[in-house]
Amino acid sequence: MKEITKTYTNDEITIVWKPNTCIHSRICFSGLGKVFNPAERPWVKPENASSEELMAQIDKCPSGALSYYKNNEAKTENVEVETIAEVSENGPLLVYGNLKVKKNDGTIEQKNKVTAFCRCGASGNKPYCDGSHRKIDFKG
Repeated sequence: MKEITKTYTNDEITIVWKPNTCIHSRICFSGLGKVFNPAERPWVKPENASSEELMAQIDKCPSGALSYYKNNEAKTENVEVETIAEVSENGPLLVYGNLKVKKNDGTIEQKNKVTAFCRCGASGNKPYCDGSHRKIDFKG
């Protein structure tokens, strides 16, 4: 699957969205609907909130599909934390921290912050979660 990355800026920070990583938890638009509205295009309107509000909301993204960087600082996504795995109820396995995922073809992909792995088996973006667990009413 081709990696897609979209960016949105308010001149202070740039929001980075990786749709292939998104698990559609709805946390972004349920917490800051004036910025994140999937029914509109563009679906991210950073001008509708302060940079502090944006950063606080993006930090809640469980998959890491949403991230940001301050435009006046060097870009870095590495998180200096212990690696933690969390089984989310009826959803993905969330792994927090920096890790490398070795794919079937031998390539290695660097993941930072939070990575959501599929537990239901229905994801179209395996080994990562794409939110399909909701469609099949996965319990586990």
